[in-house]
Order: sequence, then C-alpha cells, then structure tokens
Amino acid sequence: MVTARVWVLKKHFEGFPKTSDFDLKKIELPSLKDGGEWKLLLESVFLSVDPYMRPYSRRIMKEGDVMIGSQVARIVESKNPAFTVGTCVVAASGWRTHFISDGRDLQLLPSGWPESLPKSLALGTVGMPGLSAYFGLLEVCKMKPGETVLVNAAAGAVGSVVGQLAKIGGCKVVGCAGSDAKVAYLKKIGFDEAFNYKTVTSLDEALRKASPDGYDCFFDNVGGEFSSVAINQMKQYGRIAVCGAISQYNDSVPQKGPYVQFPMIFKELQMEGFLVSRWNNRREEGLKALLKWVME
Repeated sequence: MVTARVWVLKKHFEGFPKTSDFDLKKIELPSLKDGGEWKLLLESVFLSVDPYMRPYSRRIMKEGDVMIGSQVARIVESKNPAFTVGTCVVAASGWRTHFISDGRDLQLLPSGWPESLPKSLALGTVGMPGLSAYFGLLEVCKMKPGETVLVNAAAGAVGSVVGQLAKIGGCKVVGCAGSDAKVAYLKKIGFDEAFNYKTVTSLDEALRKASPDGYDCFFDNVGGEFSSVAINQMKQYGRIAVCGAISQYNDSVPQKGPYVQFPMIFKELQMEGFLVSRWNNRREEGLKALLKWVME
C-alpha cells in the first residue's frame, strides 16, 4: 500500500493564484494485482507548472479536483510486460507524487535519450513547450530563412525555444522579456536583439529600433498591449502565431482591445491561434527533431 500526496484545487483562482487556493491531501493507493485492471505503479520525478494551467483550470476543473499538469514519472512496480521497472515516462496525471496506470495514458521518452540529458527536459524543450515552439513556428508562422522573427515572453519555456529554432532556421530574432537578467540570457542563447519591456520608454520605439524594417513573423505568447503595438510593425503579408495570452490570465476585469482590423487588412496579415494538440499525430516527429537539436 502506497500513500500518494496530491495537490487539490480548493478554490478557483481569483486574480493571481494563492497558496490558500490549494489543499495537500493524502490518498491510499490500492496494491497491484495480477489480472487486475491496473498494472503499473509510478512515482513522479518532475511536475510541470505551465501558464496554460491558469485559464484551463477554470474551463475543465471543478473545485476538489487534483490540479492538472504533466509529470516525468518512474515506474516503481509493473505487472505490464510492456513497461519495465525503472522506465521513465511522461504522463498527464496532475500534481501527485504517485499514481496507478494501465499504461495507455503514458508516453515513453523519445528513443535515443542519453543518460546525461536531464529528464526534466521532457516537460520543457523536448516536451509540450518545445513542440508548441516547433509547430507554431514551422506550421503557423511558416518561417523562412532570412526573415525577422519577433518573440515575446522570450525567456520562457516556449519563447526561448522559438528564438533558438528561428536562429537555426536562418532568421534574425528579436525577443523581449521582463528583467535585465532574462535579456542577458536571451543574448547568451543567440537572440540578435533583446530588450526589457518593463524599462523601455516606448515599446513602439524599442520594437522599431530592434528591427527598423518590421517583422515577418510574430510568435505571440503575451497578448494585450504588447500585441496591439507589435501588430502595427508587421511587414506586408506577415504571419502571427498566437500561442498564449499570459498578460491576461490573471485579470479580474477583461482588457479592452486590441483592435487589429486596420493592420490586418492593409498589411494583409495572417493571424492564427493554435493548440499544440493539433499535431498529436506528429508528436514523435517533433520530439525527434527537438532531441537531435538539443544533443547537437
């Protein structure tokens, strides 16, 4: 008998999430039995904390549910011949220390994963955030060599991968972040231009200075005021991938605007929102490409 600790959503978030919005509870898990429905006992090694949890919690969770999220987990007991003890997998079983599975909801790490590579990357660069960057950049932005790519929240799990993939693809990359330390990090990982949006006098001027000719692609993780300013600096036929709107997730009162019709029309822009689950049938392709890039 194993006791799992689970983090439960005690109360739906109002504004910024608070510790008091959660409860930490203990749950006794049943023992595995031969011939039973449940075949595997897993222990979580890494839990994900992602921006999507904020809006999704209101959409798909009830108060009292285990907090949503993914984990890298290690199999500690197995009665399923397809999974050996010690194998690490990715699961979407929420914030919990242990859980039982029949294996159908588990995803093996990509083949060829080296022992020296931290398995936490399966929740980051070689996981959902990396796939969001990969498919958003290639399939939605349709990035081409020689173009200029703008990324906001550029030091985050998705934005940092977008910038590096764009550089590999032969693009000029401009990123913004919310601290000088993050800006220094962006320069370190190869961004051509980076600035702290909290300290610039004018966001419009900062964007114009970073790329006087404008932007071919805009990978938007933020929404709100930033997007309403940036859209006016897109080049003709520019493409915008809307991956997130983190500037609005904790708002109690909806923001006004942005009003995008004029630049969309006169610059003939394409703006498309996406969920990475659209490419679930190409997940292995994306992870293989990301793993190869990280290893190189």
